[in-house]
Amino acid sequence: MFKEKYMLEHFFGSKTRLKLLQVFFYNPDKNFFGRELARLINIQLNAVRREISNLEKLGIIYQVPKEQITDVELENFTGKLKYYRVRMDSLLFNELGALMSKVKVIEEQELIDEITKKAGDLKMFLLAGIFTADQNATVDMLLVGRIKPITINNLIKKFEGIMRQPIRYTVMSENEYRERKEIGDKFLYNIFEANHVVVVDKISSNL
Repeated sequence: MFKEKYMLEHFFGSKTRLKLLQVFFYNPDKNFFGRELARLINIQLNAVRREISNLEKLGIIYQVPKEQITDVELENFTGKLKYYRVRMDSLLFNELGALMSKVKVIEEQELIDEITKKAGDLKMFLLAGIFTADQNATVDMLLVGRIKPITINNLIKKFEGIMRQPIRYTVMSENEYRERKEIGDKFLYNIFEANHVVVVDKISSNL
């Protein structure tokens, strides 16, 4: 996975450009300003501004006119503050969107691999929500077993920064999971009713 991501960074010319494209294509209906983008991708503002200029010249993003800025954004608006947005009518939009989807899959797989190896004694590991494009899911991740809380928290924070969106996760002991499953717990029921993917399951066969 690292090799594929490294190749993509070189393909796009820079790590900064790739990260910016991810932000814009993961959030095609949202406006961003320079400092916000620099904070989101943890890159120096000058480097972000250079790549914003390059992407604008390429017709991939555009500066949002004041009349298209939301009321919340207008509260922060000054003459110097410029908002940018992905240009959905760009000839490259569909092709770049497909590439960004592949980048997201790579990053999600990195997270899955790290959690599987480092999170502790996993009895069940389930993905939903942002990982399965189910907006009605109550969580994005369910972890059952003897989980290392500090480790999982650090891994989640790391990948929230990479993926530019929060990850909602729930941790349960195996006993708690079994008890809640036995009584038909509504929270668990909603998780399994949502579109989900089971990565690890060492419990179901023993229920």
